[in-house]
Amino acid sequence: MIHDLDVTQLVGALRRREVSALEAAQHFLARIEAQSDLGAFLATDPEATLAQARAADARLAAGDTAPLLGVPIAHKDIFVTRDFPTTAGSRMLAGYRSPFDATVVDRLAQAGMVTLGKLNCDEFAMGSSNENSAFGPVKNPWDRARVPGGSSGGSAAAVAARLAPAVTGTDTGGSIRQPASFCGITGIKPTYGRASRYGMIAYASSLDQAGPMARSAQDCALLLSSLCGPDPDRDSTSLEVPTEDFSRALNDDLTGLRIGVPREFFGEGLAADVRAAIDAALAQYQKLGATLVDITLPRTELSIPVYYVIAPAEASSNLSRFDGVKFGHRAKHYTDLLDMYKKTRAEGFGEEVKRRIMTGTYVLSHGYYDAYYLQAQKIRRMIADDFRQAFTQCDVIAGPVAPSVAWALGDKADDPVASYLADIYTLPASLAGLPGMSVPCGFGAGGMPVGLQLIGNYFGEARLLNAAHRFQQATDFHLRKPEGV
Repeated sequence: MIHDLDVTQLVGALRRREVSALEAAQHFLARIEAQSDLGAFLATDPEATLAQARAADARLAAGDTAPLLGVPIAHKDIFVTRDFPTTAGSRMLAGYRSPFDATVVDRLAQAGMVTLGKLNCDEFAMGSSNENSAFGPVKNPWDRARVPGGSSGGSAAAVAARLAPAVTGTDTGGSIRQPASFCGITGIKPTYGRASRYGMIAYASSLDQAGPMARSAQDCALLLSSLCGPDPDRDSTSLEVPTEDFSRALNDDLTGLRIGVPREFFGEGLAADVRAAIDAALAQYQKLGATLVDITLPRTELSIPVYYVIAPAEASSNLSRFDGVKFGHRAKHYTDLLDMYKKTRAEGFGEEVKRRIMTGTYVLSHGYYDAYYLQAQKIRRMIADDFRQAFTQCDVIAGPVAPSVAWALGDKADDPVASYLADIYTLPASLAGLPGMSVPCGFGAGGMPVGLQLIGNYFGEARLLNAAHRFQQATDFHLRKPEGV
C-alpha cells in the first residue's frame, strides 16, 4: 500500500513511475477522511491538493529531478499557506487565509512536495498535549484515550497513523521532540536560525524553530535539506549559513563517537519504563562502537522557570497584534474601542493562551522586569554555557525526551504546572538554541512509544542524523506502527 512507503521509498517509486503523485495524493486524502475522528487535520482542500499533484506529475514526466517531487506533506497550522486556511488552532484566526506562503512551506513546495492540508496543534503552539486547540484535541494513534503530545500533536499523529509520510512541526520548548516521542516517530529541531521563521505565526520569537517530522532519520535528513537555508530579506533571525545535504554522513561509522549522558536527566522524576528503554538504546550505541561519557548539565532544573518567564513574555508581545482591528476575530457587540479590544481577546483566546499572556505581561511590567525577565535571560546564558562545557567532553548528548510515556486525555487538564514539568528534558536545548531530535527507541507502560533524545552542538544536525540513522539500521522501533493502521 502507498501509505506503507516512507519518504525515501516514495521518492524512488515516483521516479520509477510505479506510482503517480496524483495516486499518492488521492490515497492519502481518502485515509485522512476515513480517520477524521483522530482530530489530526484541521483543513483539507482536495481540489488544491490534486492540482498540485497533477503539476508534480507533469514535472516528473518532463524529467524534473527536484528532490521531493510528488511526495505528499501536511503542515502544522502554525505556518501560513495560500491554498488553505491558517488558524494556529485558535478561534482568534478561525477562517483566516493568508495571501502568502511561509518560507518553509514555499521551500518544500519548490522541492516538489504536494500539500495534503493543515494539521491540528495547541493554540498558538502553547501546550504539551494538543488538548489546547480551539477545534478539539488530537488523539494518539497508539491509544486514542491518550494525548499525542504537543504542540505539534496533529503532526505526530498524522505520521504515526500513516495519514501523511512527512509533516512540518515547530519546536519552542520541545514541541517537535515530545510528540514525536509520544507517537513513535522521528522528529528534528535544527539549530535556532537554520530554518526561516517567516510566515510562522510567532509564539516566542527567540525560541520558535521549524523542523520536519517523519518515520526515520533518513526521511528527516531529506526534508531538512530542502527546508533549511538563509532568508535574510524576510527573517532577521535567519542565519547566513548555506544550505547543505544533511544526508551526506548518514552511513558514517559510529566508532569513537562520544555520547554524553547527563546525570540530571536520570533523576527521580524519570519513570522506570522510560529509563529501561533509554538504557537499552544507550547499550545499543555501545555495540555500534560509541563510547558513553558521564556529563553534567547542572542548571537543568532551572530551565523550567526560565522558559516559563521568557516564552510567556515574548508571547504577550507577539499576541498583542490580535486585537480585532486588522484581521482575525472581532467581537460583535461592544461600546467603544477599548471594550472591543477586551471582548475580542476574551472571546478569541483560550485559557492557556490567556494564562501565558497574563504571565508574560506581569514579568515585563515595571518593577518586575529586572526581578524576573532579566534574571531569566542571565540564567539562559548560563544554561547555554553548561552545554558548551559538556561538548568539550562529548560529540552528542543522549537521554529521555519526556519523563513518562503519553498520559491520558484530560489527565493534566486541571494542573497546567504538571504539564509544564513534562518539558524538563527538552527545554534546556531550546533555551540554548541547539539542535535536538527524538528517535523511537522502545515501548513503555501500556505499549506506548518511548523516544530517545539526541542533542547536538550548534550546526551539528548531520552528526545527529547519522547517529539516529545508524541506530535505526540496527533496530526496528521506527518501523512499527499502531495496531490497525
